This record gives sequence, structure tokens and C-alpha cells, in this order.
Amino acid sequence: MILAAKQRLKKTENMPKGKDAINASPHLQLEEYISSMDFSGAVAMLEFFKESGQTIQDHPTLPWLGYCSFHLGDHQKAMRAYQELLEQEEADPILHIYVACCLFYLGQYKEAEEAALKGPVVTLQNRLLFHIAHKFNDENKLMVYHQKLQETLEDQLSLASIHYLRNHFQEATDIYKRILLENRDYLALNVYVALCYYKLDYYDVSLEVLNVYLQSFPTSAIAINLKACNTHRLYNGKVAEQELKVLLDLQSVSFKFESDLLKHNMVVFKNGENAMQALPPVIDLIPEARLNLVIYHLRNEEVQEAYQLIKDVEPSTPQEYILKGVVNATIGQMTDSKEHIKMAQQYFQLVGASASECDTIPGRQCMASCFFLLKQFDDVLIYLNSVKTYFAEEDDFNWNHGIALAAAGQYPEALETLNGLTTPRHKAEYCYISWLARCFILTQQSKKAWELYLKMDTSNESFALLQLIANDSYKVGSFFYSAKAFDVLERLDPAPEFWEGKRGACVGVFQQVIAGKEPAESLRDVVTMLRNSSNSQVDTIVHVMKTWAKQNGIKLG
Repeated sequence: MILAAKQRLKKTENMPKGKDAINASPHLQLEEYISSMDFSGAVAMLEFFKESGQTIQDHPTLPWLGYCSFHLGDHQKAMRAYQELLEQEEADPILHIYVACCLFYLGQYKEAEEAALKGPVVTLQNRLLFHIAHKFNDENKLMVYHQKLQETLEDQLSLASIHYLRNHFQEATDIYKRILLENRDYLALNVYVALCYYKLDYYDVSLEVLNVYLQSFPTSAIAINLKACNTHRLYNGKVAEQELKVLLDLQSVSFKFESDLLKHNMVVFKNGENAMQALPPVIDLIPEARLNLVIYHLRNEEVQEAYQLIKDVEPSTPQEYILKGVVNATIGQMTDSKEHIKMAQQYFQLVGASASECDTIPGRQCMASCFFLLKQFDDVLIYLNSVKTYFAEEDDFNWNHGIALAAAGQYPEALETLNGLTTPRHKAEYCYISWLARCFILTQQSKKAWELYLKMDTSNESFALLQLIANDSYKVGSFFYSAKAFDVLERLDPAPEFWEGKRGACVGVFQQVIAGKEPAESLRDVVTMLRNSSNSQVDTIVHVMKTWAKQNGIKLG
């Protein structure tokens, strides 16, 4: 059927085009639709003739309806046409394989295998079973069907596609290039080569190869979409979005798959806009859709939804390993699950230590994440410092880099990095506020740490920040702000340890005033803070302070 269609289409070179085709006979109109790949027009015409009981010269309705529907991407309609043909007497057994092809594209792989085995033993059957074995991850059957492949064009293209699907992009490229050398006029192979280069991260090379095809087919949806993806990688989502708008303006998207693909990619280019409308319907059609939906949920702090989507995915690409690591790390940190943290650390290590990824930016980020989870922050900084020039303006990177610097004791550098964050979501998190406060204190800026507390509402987090300010300020000898923090803590919770901390900090301020390291005005505040306590030691301490102040001509009020 498919070969017959190719042979017949050779006659269409001299067929009337455009408006001239309107007045042509039905079979010429149909051949014009098919030769110009206007399969929606062909299907509409064939369905009209089918419903009216009419026939088209040299074009039996059902076989061509199946063919055109299949190439339009309406595999359900194509399958119905082939099944109707199978119900006829002396039906060609090859129709079983055509039905199997439809089932394959509908994602019904078991049913596709059963239907294919009912058909004759032909090369199309072997190619289809080859792909089904890949879908089932059945390595034994995959090798059996692989060995039956021949050196024909169709079989080699099928082999190249399996290499591509198994992430063997260089092997796929080699096959496509070999075929191109022998068949220069097979321009579409340039798109396949460009796809492989895109997957190999050679985005500029991919664009160069792709332009060979676009010169002849400037309105190709698949080619323009791939160009947009390369542009997104090389530049940004806004530039890529403009590429796709050119395609949408041309309204050249005639296939459902292309339409779904464009919607998917537009979501990516727009940083997740309309993700819940565009991504769920194509999760099983576009491999990246599931991963991008997981990313969308993570960005919206819907961690459980992200986990449900990724938990059963068996990772095979660096991106899948990385995403599983991120989700497990997030779950582990939220639930304090050592099991999830360990799994995340292993996923990151697998990518970062692999020969193919160890010297890439994602690979180094993975090793940094692995050491971060292991709390080996000096090692974290080795990897983050090696790639920080690529992320100078990215808050997500600077967040992790700043915390790693602080955890490694490099407080001035950490303070500079954390102060540079602009994302409100990051700056509102207690983790950020507490690390920033610690950096302020340990760089002798306790007043700024205290101002962070004053901006917070009363909560468990503000109580925790008070404890951090009280203890860290005490350690570095910033006794005045330590005393202020302990004073508030004692009033909130009159526990003995808070009084003891406050007493020590107040005495520390007194010592610094005597030594001239703290202004005398601070002593007035200290006396006021002490009088907020009901402890019996207060009167003795205040008396000593007032006596010294009187002797030195300082009024405490």
C-alpha cells in the first residue's frame, strides 16, 4: 500500500495546482492533496465520497482513507479504515500490519504486537516488532529483530531511530550521514542529523545542518520547531518564542502531533505558562513532557505531584537522573527522610562521575549537589566555583553558592552572594534569612541581623532567629545585640537559660563600655533590659553598673 502510493504519486508532477485543481476531476484533486501533503483536505474529500457511496477513479476509498488519516496523525480513523477492509472477503493480510502500526502510534503496544504477528512475514513487520521490543525494554527480542534487519533504506532508518531513542546519538548520526552521502536529494535526513546534534548539545552545528533543509522547505513545522529549540538553548525563551510565532503565523501546522509539540515547547519557552493545559495530554506522546511537568510542579512547590510523576520512571538519560535526584532531595529535606536524601545523592553522583558528563556544567552541578547533601561544603565550592561564571545572574545558583560559602565559613563572600539575590520567593524563606543573619553577625554587623528580626512577624521562625542572633552575637562578642535578643526570648519564655544568656551578655556590654569599646548609652538600654527580669540577681548587677556610672559621670536615668 505505501509503496503503491509512492509509485502513483510520481504521476502528480504535472497535476493542476491551487485554483486549477478545483475544476479538475476528483482523482486529480485527490492526487494534488496527497502530493502537497494536504492530508486533511484528502481525508475530507475521501470521507465525502465514502458517505455518498461514490468512487474515485484509480483510488479505492478505504485504503486511501487509511493512508491519509495515518499521515495526518489520526491513527484511530486510519485503524477503523483498515479494520473495515479486513472485514471484506479475501482481505490482504498486510492490513493486519497496518492496523498494528496504528495501534503502535496509539500507544497500545501489546495489541500492536498481537496484530503484527497476524500479518505476513515482511520487512515492515520486523521493523514494527523491533520498535515494540524497544518499547517493552525486551533486550532479547530487540536483538532478534535487529539481526533480521537488512541494508535497505527503510531498515537502516529504523535502526537509526532506535539508536536515537536509546540515546546513542552518535551511532544514529553515522547512519543518517552515510545515507545522505548516497542520496543527496533526501533532504529530510538533514533534520534527523540536526536532531542528533541537538541532543549532543552541538546547537550551533544543529542549526547549520537544519538550514540546508529550511532553504528548500521554509515552512516545515518540525524544522522550525527544532530551530526554535536550538535558539532557546543558545539564547533564551523569548527569542525561541519568536521563531515559533513565525510558524503559527504561517498556520502550517496540519498534523496533530506537530500541534501538540508546538504547544509543549511554547510552555517551555514561556517558563511553564499554560503547563497544566498543554503537558498532561502529551505525557505519553512526547518524552520530555513528563519531565517538564515535573519541573513545573517543583517550581510551584507541588512536590508530591512531582514525585508521583517521576517515582516510577527508570532513568536512562542524564536529565532523568538529575530530575529524580532533585525530586528525591526535595522530598528528603521536607520530610527529613534519610532514604530519599541517600537516593538523591546517588543519582547526582552517577551523573557527575560519569565519563560523558563529568566535565559538563550539569555534571559539575550534580557533583556539587552530591557533596551538598553529604555536607562536604569545601568540595561543593570546588565544583560551584568552576561554573559560577555561567550563572552570575541566576538566583537559584547564587542561593546554593551563598549557603555553601557560609557553611564553609567564608562569611564575607557568602554575604556578598546572598545579598545579591533578588527573587522575592528566596528572600522570604527562613533558610535565607537565617543564613543572611549569621553572615551579618560573623562579619561584625549584628545590627543588620537584628533589623532582619524586626521585619518578621511573630512566629516559630522569628523565635528561632532570636536564638540564632542571641547565641551567635554572644560568640563573636557583639554583646549588646545578644542581650537584646535574650531579653525578648526571656519575655517570651522565662526559661533559666535565657536569663543566664541575658545576664552574661549584659555584663559583656558593661565590660565593653568600661573598655571604651561600646558607647555609654548602651548601658542605659542594658539596665532597662535587666529590669525586665524578675530574677533576684538583677538588683545586684544594676547596683554595680549604676555605681560605676555615677563615678564616671554617666547618667543612666
